[in-house]
This record gives sequence, structure tokens and C-alpha cells, in this order.
Amino acid sequence: MNFQFFATCPRGLEALLADELLAQRALKIVVTDGGVSFEGNLETMYRVNLHSRIATRIMSRVGQGSYTSEEDIYRATFKLNWPSWFKVNQTIRVKVTGVKCPLKSLDFVTLRIKDAVCDRFREEGALRPSVSVRDPDVRIHAYLTQDQYQLYLDTSGAPLYQRGFRDVSVIAPLRENLAAGIIMLSGWIPGTPFLDPMCGSGTFLIEAAMMAVNQPPGMKRTFGFQKLTNYDESLWKKIETEAMNKMKPIEFLDIYGSDMDLRAVRVARHNLKVAGIEEVAKVMQSDFIKLEPPASEGTLVTNPPYGQRIGEDEDLKEVYPVWAKHMKESFGGWDTYFLTADLEMPKDMRLKPTKKTPLFNGALECRLFEIKMVSGSNRKPKD
Repeated sequence: MNFQFFATCPRGLEALLADELLAQRALKIVVTDGGVSFEGNLETMYRVNLHSRIATRIMSRVGQGSYTSEEDIYRATFKLNWPSWFKVNQTIRVKVTGVKCPLKSLDFVTLRIKDAVCDRFREEGALRPSVSVRDPDVRIHAYLTQDQYQLYLDTSGAPLYQRGFRDVSVIAPLRENLAAGIIMLSGWIPGTPFLDPMCGSGTFLIEAAMMAVNQPPGMKRTFGFQKLTNYDESLWKKIETEAMNKMKPIEFLDIYGSDMDLRAVRVARHNLKVAGIEEVAKVMQSDFIKLEPPASEGTLVTNPPYGQRIGEDEDLKEVYPVWAKHMKESFGGWDTYFLTADLEMPKDMRLKPTKKTPLFNGALECRLFEIKMVSGSNRKPKD
């Protein structure tokens, strides 16, 4: 039996997500802003949750239609057979998102949807499910446009960028699915040199290391679908085992990270260890301008400090040319990628980007600048 799904993702990465869904044999894939709709059976949904590096949530559509008032949405929600999807003793949470929604209060709509679900359970018996805001068993999402509603059951649970092992971070960590998408956009091929010279808590390093050893991003976590009544444990175990059998040996694979902050270096090493892939990457303490490239060519990907992370933009305008000088002298032959909210960064570096990809780090509009360093043009003379 096939179901209708919608996979959300960071804006700018929808095409990459569509490619992932295709690889997991999803059907009727349609790309929209902020996500991709598709069809598939339980196995497809399980595989996408386990393997997608880009998706934020995989939601199963259980209802849709038109509305003019909150009561229309209440009645439509009440008609759905919620007791067939989860049990009354499980906790729920309802989240409503509206785009050009004419209703006065999304909070009131949220309350009415919750009431409709609980009233449907009451009609079946004397009890009603409880609400848990922090850690619900079942998440229900509603999406409202000007006159249409869609209701979803969340099959992921916690967002998929929560891989299940980053328990320590430094300031302003990058979401894992955005980091994975940036690595994919860079065209990096696992097994070739990869460097993040301002690695922070190690998000790029972990995502690259997981790709290099073919470790599924969802291998160390649980999912919302495991709490739904149609959960097929034997099918899930089969998919999990198959994925683990396709993993490559855990060994060093030319992935390097550095940071001038020793605490960040320690955090990155710790997070790699918790992920079970500490041997795949090397992390060292170094200022970028003193860092020698680990190979004659490779891919450099980083999310440098900017504005909100290290203070005043004026400080950065002084450091950008210093970075650029070092890159020209030492990183000839490297393809470099900088994710930043500072849209003037290449201009201040006096380097011309070959690509500018708009991306969003949460609500923050950013650019991924691709700057290819020409080999040999400004190299330092050898001693």
C-alpha cells in the first residue's frame, strides 16, 4: 500500500533531497519550496528516514481539503480515524503552519485540531490522549494556505538533522542536514582530501566522515514511525541490517579539521568519537592563516565566523584579506567553499567566486561561495 508523504528540508537543498528520494525508490516526486512531496510504501518511508542526509522531517499526509473557518478544520480533523494510527495512552503535540492563512489565530486552530483528535478518541471510549510539548510520542502537523488545509502524521519524531550523537557544541552550530547539503553541492568525492579549517564542533567533519564510510545518518537514533500502530519491526530490522552491512571499514580517509579554539577541537573530537567515526578524521588546533594544506589539492568547506558569531563585521573586514593572502600562497589547487551570511565576503577578500548559491541557515539568509584557487600563481617561495 502506498502513502502520500512530504519531506521538508532547508531551503535551497530541495533538488538534492529529490535525488535522495529517487535513490530510495520513491514515486511521484514533486519539488516545491522548502520540501518535496512523494509517494511510497512503509519500506520507502523507513529507508528515507534512515538514509536521507538532507531531509528535516518525513510527514505522512492523512487529510486534505478546503476550509473557510476553524470549525471546518475541526470537523475535517474529527472525521479522521486517529485511533487506527496510535493509541490513546500515547502523548501528542500539534503544530500548525500557515501561509497567507486568513484565520485570526493559529494558536486557536492548533487548539481546535487537538480537541478534534481527542474528541475522536473520546467517541471510541472514555479516555483521551494527553499533550506533551517537549517529547511527544506522536506529532501532528497542519499546513494551511489561503483556503486549503493538509494534515500530517510525523514519521520522523525529532528532526532528522538530530543524528543522535552531537551532545556537545560550540557557539552557533550548523544544522547537520544543511552541512551535508553543502558538502554535496561542493562535489567532494569521498576518499579525496577534505578540510574544514574553522571546524567548530565538527559538523562538516562528521557529515563528510559518515559519507566516506557509508554510515546512514539515522543509524544511532529512533524515529516517530516506531510509535505508530502500523510499525513493522521485522521490516525495519531488515532495512537497518542491510544498511549496516554496506558500511565501509572505519579508518582514516583524508578528512581534516582545525580550529584556533582548543575547546572547539576537543568538542569536535568528542562528537566524532560519539558518532563512532573518530578514526576517519584528524582534528588539530591551528589558526587558518598558519595552517598548511594537508595535500596539494582537495576540497575546503567551512562556515567561517561572521557577525552574529564573533562580534563586529568590521573585525572580519580586516581578517578576510589575510585569509585570502594565505589561500593564494598555500591553497593553490584547492576548491574552496564558504557558507556565510556576509554577502560582501568575496569582495572584501578580493577573490572572485565561481558560484554563489543562496541557502538558509535556519531563518538566516546565506550564500555558499565557491572560490577555486588556481594552482601555483601566488605560492610562497620555498626556504
